[in-house]
Amino acid sequence: MFPLEMYKVIHILGILMLFMSVGGLLTKTILGEGNSKRWRKQLTLNHGIGLLLILLGGFGMMAKLGILWPMPGWVIAKLVVWVMLGGLLFLILQSSLSKLLWYLVILLGVLAAYLGIMKPI
Repeated sequence: MFPLEMYKVIHILGILMLFMSVGGLLTKTILGEGNSKRWRKQLTLNHGIGLLLILLGGFGMMAKLGILWPMPGWVIAKLVVWVMLGGLLFLILQSSLSKLLWYLVILLGVLAAYLGIMKPI
């Protein structure tokens, strides 16, 4: 439907939205404002839309590149990272581990980038 480059843009837009919302929610929680509704709705909405765009862009790129079933290991690993980043929203809003989660999000982002660029498995 779209050219490969457009799916890349959609994928990156989703990544930006996801990481901005996770960073915002973590900052709110670290500062002790985690339960306040100010910005929480917008951040959680951006988190969900970002996840959707990441998935849409990623599967669009796979279709354009002819990556079919069975999916390579690096794609499955990226899906696991995607699920973990999606589940972090619950942990951020329910947990006092926000400072630790800050670094976990960075590591998950680096892992996803490594898997997408290097395609090691």
